[in-house]
Amino acid sequence: MLIDDFTKLECPFVRKTYEVDKNDWKKYGAKLGLREPHVYLVTPEINEGYSWVLEHKNTTAVEKLHGSNCGIVTENNRLIHIQNRKNVLDMYQINGGRSFLVEGILQAIGKDYVLKDGIQYGECLGPKLNCNLYELPMHLWYPFSKARDALKYKSFHSHERGFWQWSEWFRLYLKSILYCRYHKIPLSDMYTNEKVPFAEGVVFYNDEISVCEGKPRMSKLRRDMFYWHYSDKIHIYGLEESTIEDARKNGITLLGY
Repeated sequence: MLIDDFTKLECPFVRKTYEVDKNDWKKYGAKLGLREPHVYLVTPEINEGYSWVLEHKNTTAVEKLHGSNCGIVTENNRLIHIQNRKNVLDMYQINGGRSFLVEGILQAIGKDYVLKDGIQYGECLGPKLNCNLYELPMHLWYPFSKARDALKYKSFHSHERGFWQWSEWFRLYLKSILYCRYHKIPLSDMYTNEKVPFAEGVVFYNDEISVCEGKPRMSKLRRDMFYWHYSDKIHIYGLEESTIEDARKNGITLLGY
């Protein structure tokens, strides 16, 4: 059995590649996740076909989880298939397998996150994945369908949408709701509590302009798509001197996001 890989999500803004200083890259590239001496950054230009992210009133923003994508299939109340992107996993493999992904799905079953019948996609999180951003004691598979309700940024509709507004939101205020949920931190304290890490980014959803029923339009935006994620450590060539201070001069304020 092979199920479709989860849809690759595009960014709502046009992205461009910029070369970086090679000495800076050698020093900081690995820590910043740069395999080559260049960065692929968002620009203020809106990607064709993605104006709905900024303009449609029913677009929502949900925390983008930082883990490993897994699809699962259940049938007659039994787990019959696990797939990590396009790689089918043998649940019973002892040596050389990725047992931590299986552990995550079993944990999800214990939390009633898994349907008795159907295909589900989600993100596996935990100790062996991306430095365990959420500080989980064990691995956990978290379905995207649950994230849409439990990890929604409700304040999203209270603020103006735009490139510079979101740049400031991501840089200063976009904290992880999931971390707060699992460590029992009130969401009212999310922005001021230094223990709460920044979220990797957001996934935008819109059901009203879906191309087919049950499949919402989606888009993604990550922290590491913005120039400030790198510019304090790595010199970026050819980047216009558009800074955070420029945004503030244009009257952008996000206090209370």
